[in-house]
Amino acid sequence: MNKKRAQENVDRQARLKALQSQQRASERKRNSLIFGGIALVIVAIIVAVTIVIVQQVRENDRLDALAEQPIEGLETIEVTSFEHVPGPVEYEQDPPVGGNHNAIWTNCGIYTEPIPNENTVHSLEHGAVWITYQPDLKQSEIDALTDLVGERSYVLLSPYEGQESPIMASAWGLQLGVDSADDERLVAFLTKYIQGEQTREPGAACSGALDPSA
Repeated sequence: MNKKRAQENVDRQARLKALQSQQRASERKRNSLIFGGIALVIVAIIVAVTIVIVQQVRENDRLDALAEQPIEGLETIEVTSFEHVPGPVEYEQDPPVGGNHNAIWTNCGIYTEPIPNENTVHSLEHGAVWITYQPDLKQSEIDALTDLVGERSYVLLSPYEGQESPIMASAWGLQLGVDSADDERLVAFLTKYIQGEQTREPGAACSGALDPSA
């Protein structure tokens, strides 16, 4: 009887060990799947981030190369006066690209209503680029211009009554007219002339002054 019980105990211990061994194997397999899945996710994230970075670097290189080339249709205008003056100023260009201007600059940003020439010319003196569009421009084009400006600093966007081209880009002494927001010359103009070599007062602010929409 005792031998039978002893054998039963041995059998139970053997079954228990086998069961424990199976459980450990299952846990190892489950952990391997979990950690393997996590590793795959991490690798996928790294690959995705790397692709985005590489694409961004390539795009930046493309834009830099584009900006280094002459911009077709760019007009260079000699600006001979740049005094701070009160009151309205008559400019030769619509929109203006320089000249006497108000002592307070227009804050850079996106505006849905016209902004004052005299203050905005001061912003150009600080190295800003002013993108303007005819007020009746299609909303899809305005939306594309808004996306183009995005969060760029030293850029103003506003409608402008009476300008010749549907869309115009202006910097101090420089101007470009285009028909569409997807014209790559706009990107080249922004890349080349935001705080570009034409800037009369490099590093001067384009915020903390006049907000015409306020």
